[in-house]
Amino acid sequence: MRRAIPFIILLAFALVSYRPAGATAPDTVKVGVYIISVHNISFRDKEYTVRFWLWFVYKPNAAFDFTKQLDIPNAKEIDPIEPHEIITDTLNGKAWVQIKMKCVMKENWAVHNFPFDKQWLHIHVENMVNDRSRLVFIPDPTSTFNRAEASDGWRIKEFTVSSDTSRYDTGFGDPEGHMHQTFANFSVKMGLDRSSVGLFMKIFIGMYIAFMISLISFMSSPWETDPRFGLPVGGLFAAVGNKYIIDSLLPESSEFTLVDALHSLTFFGILAVLIVSAIAMKFYDHDNEEKCLQVDKWGFRILVVIYVVGNLYFIFTA
Repeated sequence: MRRAIPFIILLAFALVSYRPAGATAPDTVKVGVYIISVHNISFRDKEYTVRFWLWFVYKPNAAFDFTKQLDIPNAKEIDPIEPHEIITDTLNGKAWVQIKMKCVMKENWAVHNFPFDKQWLHIHVENMVNDRSRLVFIPDPTSTFNRAEASDGWRIKEFTVSSDTSRYDTGFGDPEGHMHQTFANFSVKMGLDRSSVGLFMKIFIGMYIAFMISLISFMSSPWETDPRFGLPVGGLFAAVGNKYIIDSLLPESSEFTLVDALHSLTFFGILAVLIVSAIAMKFYDHDNEEKCLQVDKWGFRILVVIYVVGNLYFIFTA
Protein backbone atom coordinates (compact mmCIF):
# COMPACT_ATOMS: atom_id res chain seq x y z
CA MET A 1 0.00 0.00 0.00
CA ARG A 2 2.84 2.38 0.85
CA ARG A 3 4.39 1.81 -2.58
CA ALA A 4 1.12 2.84 -4.22
CA ILE A 5 0.92 6.21 -2.40
CA PRO A 6 3.36 8.04 -4.76
CA PHE A 7 1.41 6.80 -7.79
CA ILE A 8 -1.90 7.98 -6.25
CA ILE A 9 -0.42 11.44 -5.63
CA LEU A 10 0.87 11.67 -9.21
CA LEU A 11 -2.50 10.57 -10.56
CA ALA A 12 -4.35 13.17 -8.49
CA PHE A 13 -1.95 15.89 -9.64
CA ALA A 14 -2.44 14.86 -13.25
CA LEU A 15 -6.23 15.00 -12.91
CA VAL A 16 -6.14 18.46 -11.31
CA SER A 17 -3.72 19.90 -13.86
CA TYR A 18 -5.42 18.24 -16.85
CA ARG A 19 -6.73 20.71 -19.44
CA PRO A 20 -8.56 19.68 -22.62
CA ALA A 21 -6.76 20.23 -25.90
CA GLY A 22 -7.15 23.77 -27.15
CA ALA A 23 -8.11 25.16 -23.70
CA THR A 24 -6.08 28.08 -22.40
CA ALA A 25 -5.74 29.60 -18.96
CA PRO A 26 -7.91 32.70 -18.39
CA ASP A 27 -6.21 36.09 -18.52
CA THR A 28 -5.74 37.79 -15.16
CA VAL A 29 -6.72 41.42 -14.72
CA LYS A 30 -5.68 43.41 -11.67
CA VAL A 31 -8.55 45.71 -10.74
CA GLY A 32 -8.71 48.41 -8.07
CA VAL A 33 -11.03 51.17 -6.92
CA TYR A 34 -10.82 54.59 -5.28
CA ILE A 35 -14.11 55.80 -3.78
CA ILE A 36 -14.40 59.56 -4.29
CA SER A 37 -17.68 60.11 -2.45
CA VAL A 38 -20.86 58.46 -1.22
CA HIS A 39 -23.89 60.75 -1.11
CA ASN A 40 -27.66 61.09 -1.68
CA ILE A 41 -28.34 58.21 0.67
CA SER A 42 -32.09 57.54 0.47
CA PHE A 43 -33.64 54.93 2.72
CA ARG A 44 -37.09 55.48 1.22
CA ASP A 45 -35.95 54.84 -2.35
CA LYS A 46 -33.44 52.15 -1.32
CA GLU A 47 -30.57 53.81 -3.14
CA TYR A 48 -27.43 55.93 -2.86
CA THR A 49 -25.05 57.64 -5.26
CA VAL A 50 -21.34 56.82 -5.45
CA ARG A 51 -18.51 58.37 -7.48
CA PHE A 52 -15.32 56.37 -7.93
CA TRP A 53 -12.28 55.57 -10.07
CA LEU A 54 -11.77 52.06 -11.43
CA TRP A 55 -8.49 50.86 -12.89
CA PHE A 56 -7.52 47.71 -14.76
CA VAL A 57 -4.01 46.38 -15.42
CA TYR A 58 -3.58 43.45 -17.86
CA LYS A 59 -1.62 42.12 -20.83
CA PRO A 60 -1.86 44.55 -23.73
CA ASN A 61 -2.67 41.80 -26.21
CA ALA A 62 -5.75 40.66 -24.26
CA ALA A 63 -9.02 41.25 -26.13
CA PHE A 64 -10.63 43.40 -23.42
CA ASP A 65 -12.31 46.77 -23.74
CA PHE A 66 -13.49 47.78 -20.28
CA THR A 67 -14.85 51.09 -21.56
CA LYS A 68 -17.53 49.13 -23.46
CA GLN A 69 -17.70 45.76 -21.68
CA LEU A 70 -18.06 46.99 -18.10
CA ASP A 71 -21.16 46.07 -16.08
CA ILE A 72 -22.24 46.85 -12.51
CA PRO A 73 -25.17 44.46 -11.89
CA ASN A 74 -26.43 46.10 -8.67
CA ALA A 75 -26.56 49.64 -10.10
CA LYS A 76 -29.83 51.41 -10.91
CA GLU A 77 -28.17 53.97 -13.15
CA ILE A 78 -24.68 54.25 -14.62
CA ASP A 79 -23.81 57.68 -15.98
CA PRO A 80 -22.38 57.59 -19.51
CA ILE A 81 -18.58 57.53 -19.44
CA GLU A 82 -17.21 60.73 -20.96
CA PRO A 83 -14.01 60.50 -23.06
CA HIS A 84 -12.14 62.85 -20.72
CA GLU A 85 -12.91 60.52 -17.81
CA ILE A 86 -11.10 57.55 -19.41
CA ILE A 87 -7.32 57.31 -19.22
CA THR A 88 -5.48 54.60 -21.16
CA ASP A 89 -1.75 53.95 -21.03
CA THR A 90 0.87 51.23 -21.34
CA LEU A 91 3.42 50.89 -18.56
CA ASN A 92 6.06 48.20 -18.01
CA GLY A 93 4.54 46.07 -20.74
CA LYS A 94 1.03 46.22 -19.21
CA ALA A 95 -2.13 47.92 -20.43
CA TRP A 96 -3.42 50.38 -17.82
CA VAL A 97 -6.99 51.70 -18.05
CA GLN A 98 -8.53 54.18 -15.58
CA ILE A 99 -12.25 55.00 -15.64
CA LYS A 100 -14.11 57.59 -13.57
CA MET A 101 -17.71 56.59 -12.83
CA LYS A 102 -20.86 57.82 -11.13
CA CYS A 103 -23.58 55.31 -10.29
CA VAL A 104 -26.92 55.28 -8.51
CA MET A 105 -26.78 52.03 -6.55
CA LYS A 106 -29.67 50.00 -5.19
CA GLU A 107 -29.36 48.75 -1.62
CA ASN A 108 -31.58 46.90 0.85
CA TRP A 109 -31.08 48.98 3.98
CA ALA A 110 -31.07 47.38 7.43
CA VAL A 111 -33.32 49.76 9.40
CA HIS A 112 -34.20 47.50 12.32
CA ASN A 113 -32.12 49.61 14.73
CA PHE A 114 -32.55 52.99 13.03
CA PRO A 115 -31.10 55.51 13.89
CA PHE A 116 -28.44 53.36 15.64
CA ASP A 117 -27.94 51.37 12.46
CA LYS A 118 -24.83 50.31 10.59
CA GLN A 119 -25.11 49.94 6.84
CA TRP A 120 -23.11 47.87 4.35
CA LEU A 121 -22.67 49.13 0.80
CA HIS A 122 -21.74 46.79 -2.04
CA ILE A 123 -20.44 47.44 -5.54
CA HIS A 124 -20.05 44.52 -7.95
CA VAL A 125 -18.06 44.91 -11.19
CA GLU A 126 -18.17 42.41 -14.05
CA ASN A 127 -17.02 42.13 -17.65
CA MET A 128 -20.21 41.45 -19.61
CA VAL A 129 -18.50 39.76 -22.57
CA ASN A 130 -15.75 37.49 -21.23
CA ASP A 131 -16.77 34.77 -18.80
CA ARG A 132 -14.73 33.07 -16.08
CA SER A 133 -12.91 30.83 -18.56
CA ARG A 134 -11.35 33.87 -20.28
CA LEU A 135 -10.99 36.49 -17.54
CA VAL A 136 -10.17 36.44 -13.82
CA PHE A 137 -10.06 39.51 -11.58
CA ILE A 138 -7.30 40.02 -9.01
CA PRO A 139 -8.13 42.77 -6.45
CA ASP A 140 -5.56 45.53 -6.05
CA PRO A 141 -4.70 45.87 -2.33
CA THR A 142 -4.02 49.59 -2.81
CA SER A 143 -7.76 50.20 -3.28
CA THR A 144 -9.07 52.77 -0.79
CA PHE A 145 -11.53 55.66 -0.28
CA ASN A 146 -11.48 59.41 0.21
CA ARG A 147 -11.82 60.01 3.96
CA ALA A 148 -12.44 63.74 3.47
CA GLU A 149 -15.59 63.27 1.38
CA ALA A 150 -17.77 61.14 3.64
CA SER A 151 -21.52 61.68 3.41
CA ASP A 152 -23.04 64.00 6.03
CA GLY A 153 -23.56 62.15 9.30
CA TRP A 154 -21.84 58.97 8.08
CA ARG A 155 -18.33 57.55 8.41
CA ILE A 156 -16.81 54.72 6.38
CA LYS A 157 -15.49 52.44 9.13
CA GLU A 158 -14.66 49.31 7.11
CA PHE A 159 -13.49 48.91 3.52
CA THR A 160 -12.58 45.68 1.69
CA VAL A 161 -12.17 44.56 -1.92
CA SER A 162 -12.34 40.96 -3.12
CA SER A 163 -12.82 38.83 -6.20
CA ASP A 164 -15.40 36.10 -6.70
CA THR A 165 -17.62 34.70 -9.44
CA SER A 166 -21.24 35.33 -10.41
CA ARG A 167 -23.21 32.38 -11.76
CA TYR A 168 -26.17 32.97 -14.06
CA ASP A 169 -28.51 30.01 -14.46
CA THR A 170 -29.02 30.61 -18.17
CA GLY A 171 -26.94 30.27 -21.29
CA PHE A 172 -28.28 33.56 -22.68
CA GLY A 173 -29.28 31.67 -25.84
CA ASP A 174 -25.86 30.04 -26.31
CA PRO A 175 -26.01 28.04 -29.60
CA GLU A 176 -23.72 25.41 -28.05
CA GLY A 177 -26.42 24.62 -25.49
CA HIS A 178 -24.70 25.76 -22.29
CA MET A 179 -27.29 26.04 -19.51
CA HIS A 180 -25.40 28.51 -17.33
CA GLN A 181 -22.54 31.01 -17.44
CA THR A 182 -20.10 32.18 -14.78
CA PHE A 183 -18.40 35.57 -14.83
CA ALA A 184 -15.54 36.96 -12.77
CA ASN A 185 -16.71 39.45 -10.16
CA PHE A 186 -14.82 42.26 -8.40
CA SER A 187 -16.57 43.37 -5.20
CA VAL A 188 -16.26 46.44 -2.98
CA LYS A 189 -17.72 46.29 0.52
CA MET A 190 -18.00 49.37 2.74
CA GLY A 191 -19.30 49.55 6.30
CA LEU A 192 -20.98 52.87 7.16
CA ASP A 193 -21.53 54.10 10.69
CA ARG A 194 -23.31 57.27 11.73
CA SER A 195 -23.34 59.80 14.57
CA SER A 196 -26.65 58.67 16.05
CA VAL A 197 -27.24 60.74 19.20
CA GLY A 198 -28.07 64.02 17.48
CA LEU A 199 -30.28 62.33 14.89
CA PHE A 200 -32.08 60.35 17.61
CA MET A 201 -33.00 63.50 19.53
CA LYS A 202 -34.04 65.28 16.33
CA ILE A 203 -36.53 62.63 15.22
CA PHE A 204 -37.85 61.48 18.61
CA ILE A 205 -38.11 64.81 20.47
CA GLY A 206 -41.70 65.24 19.25
CA MET A 207 -42.69 61.82 20.58
CA TYR A 208 -41.25 62.50 24.04
CA ILE A 209 -42.90 65.91 24.24
CA ALA A 210 -46.22 64.27 23.31
CA PHE A 211 -45.87 61.83 26.21
CA MET A 212 -44.91 64.62 28.63
CA ILE A 213 -48.01 66.57 27.55
CA SER A 214 -50.13 63.60 28.59
CA LEU A 215 -48.32 63.47 31.96
CA ILE A 216 -49.13 67.13 32.62
CA SER A 217 -52.74 66.00 33.10
CA PHE A 218 -51.68 64.58 36.48
CA MET A 219 -51.08 68.14 37.72
CA SER A 220 -54.83 68.69 37.80
CA SER A 221 -57.21 67.00 40.23
CA PRO A 222 -58.51 63.56 39.15
CA TRP A 223 -62.08 64.86 39.02
CA GLU A 224 -61.24 67.66 36.53
CA THR A 225 -62.28 65.75 33.44
CA ASP A 226 -61.31 68.24 30.72
CA PRO A 227 -57.52 68.35 31.36
CA ARG A 228 -57.37 64.75 32.59
CA PHE A 229 -58.68 63.37 29.29
CA GLY A 230 -58.06 66.21 26.84
CA LEU A 231 -54.30 66.48 27.32
CA PRO A 232 -53.54 62.74 26.84
CA VAL A 233 -55.69 62.61 23.70
CA GLY A 234 -53.83 65.64 22.30
CA GLY A 235 -50.51 63.97 23.14
CA LEU A 236 -51.64 60.80 21.39
CA PHE A 237 -52.37 62.65 18.14
CA ALA A 238 -48.97 64.36 18.35
CA ALA A 239 -47.20 60.99 18.83
CA VAL A 240 -49.04 59.44 15.88
CA GLY A 241 -48.05 62.42 13.70
CA ASN A 242 -44.42 62.03 14.75
CA LYS A 243 -44.44 58.36 13.73
CA TYR A 244 -45.88 59.16 10.30
CA ILE A 245 -43.06 61.66 9.74
CA ILE A 246 -40.36 59.13 10.66
CA ASP A 247 -41.99 56.36 8.60
CA SER A 248 -41.87 58.64 5.55
CA LEU A 249 -38.05 58.54 5.79
CA LEU A 250 -37.75 54.75 5.93
CA PRO A 251 -38.47 51.96 3.44
CA GLU A 252 -41.49 49.75 3.98
CA SER A 253 -40.58 46.83 6.20
CA SER A 254 -42.38 43.93 7.86
CA GLU A 255 -39.87 44.01 10.72
CA PHE A 256 -40.78 45.48 14.12
CA THR A 257 -38.11 48.16 14.29
CA LEU A 258 -36.77 50.35 17.09
CA VAL A 259 -38.95 53.19 15.77
CA ASP A 260 -42.02 50.94 16.09
CA ALA A 261 -41.03 49.78 19.58
CA LEU A 262 -40.54 53.30 21.00
CA HIS A 263 -43.72 54.66 19.47
CA SER A 264 -45.74 51.63 20.60
CA LEU A 265 -44.40 52.13 24.12
CA THR A 266 -45.51 55.78 23.94
CA PHE A 267 -48.97 54.88 22.63
CA PHE A 268 -49.54 52.35 25.42
CA GLY A 269 -48.12 54.82 27.93
CA ILE A 270 -50.67 57.47 26.93
CA LEU A 271 -53.41 54.84 27.03
CA ALA A 272 -52.30 53.94 30.55
CA VAL A 273 -52.56 57.63 31.55
CA LEU A 274 -56.20 57.60 30.43
CA ILE A 275 -56.86 54.32 32.27
CA VAL A 276 -55.39 55.66 35.53
CA SER A 277 -57.54 58.80 35.23
CA ALA A 278 -60.65 56.70 34.56
CA ILE A 279 -60.01 54.45 37.61
CA ALA A 280 -59.34 57.46 39.83
CA MET A 281 -62.54 59.10 38.59
CA LYS A 282 -64.46 55.91 39.38
CA PHE A 283 -63.32 55.98 43.01
CA TYR A 284 -64.22 59.69 43.23
CA ASP A 285 -67.73 59.00 41.93
CA HIS A 286 -68.13 56.46 44.77
CA ASP A 287 -67.17 59.11 47.36
CA ASN A 288 -63.79 57.48 48.02
CA GLU A 289 -61.55 60.51 47.57
CA GLU A 290 -58.65 59.01 49.51
CA LYS A 291 -58.50 55.94 47.27
CA CYS A 292 -58.88 58.19 44.25
CA LEU A 293 -55.81 60.24 45.17
CA GLN A 294 -53.73 57.12 45.96
CA VAL A 295 -54.49 55.58 42.56
CA ASP A 296 -53.61 58.87 40.92
CA LYS A 297 -50.30 59.25 42.78
CA TRP A 298 -49.04 55.69 42.40
CA GLY A 299 -50.32 55.39 38.83
CA PHE A 300 -48.22 58.41 37.85
CA ARG A 301 -45.08 57.04 39.50
CA ILE A 302 -45.41 53.54 38.04
CA LEU A 303 -46.12 54.90 34.56
CA VAL A 304 -43.03 57.12 34.55
CA VAL A 305 -40.76 54.33 35.80
CA ILE A 306 -42.05 51.78 33.25
CA TYR A 307 -41.78 54.28 30.39
CA VAL A 308 -38.21 55.33 31.25
CA VAL A 309 -37.02 51.75 31.82
CA GLY A 310 -38.70 50.58 28.62
CA ASN A 311 -37.03 53.31 26.57
CA LEU A 312 -33.62 52.58 28.05
CA TYR A 313 -34.03 48.86 27.35
CA PHE A 314 -35.00 49.30 23.69
CA ILE A 315 -32.31 51.93 23.03
CA PHE A 316 -29.39 50.12 24.66
CA THR A 317 -30.30 46.76 23.11
CA ALA A 318 -30.51 48.29 19.62
